[in-house]
Amino acid sequence: MTVSRIVHAFAGSMILISLLLSQTVSPWWLLLIAFVGLNLLQSAFTDWCLLARILRRAGVPESAAEAESAAGRA
Repeated sequence: MTVSRIVHAFAGSMILISLLLSQTVSPWWLLLIAFVGLNLLQSAFTDWCLLARILRRAGVPESAAEAESAAGRA
């Protein structure tokens, strides 16, 4: 998986989890949805995302081509 796919999967998971928690535990969990949405919006304008930065430092490939070349080397 690439950085972009992981970031999208993580954001989607956080939204679904917080939606479920807001319905079963407390409506205050909707604040997490708002936080994720605001982070996605600021990332669109600033092209900066903390999770993407962490994943890059961890060696996750940036693109599908990098992922394929890494798989070929392994």
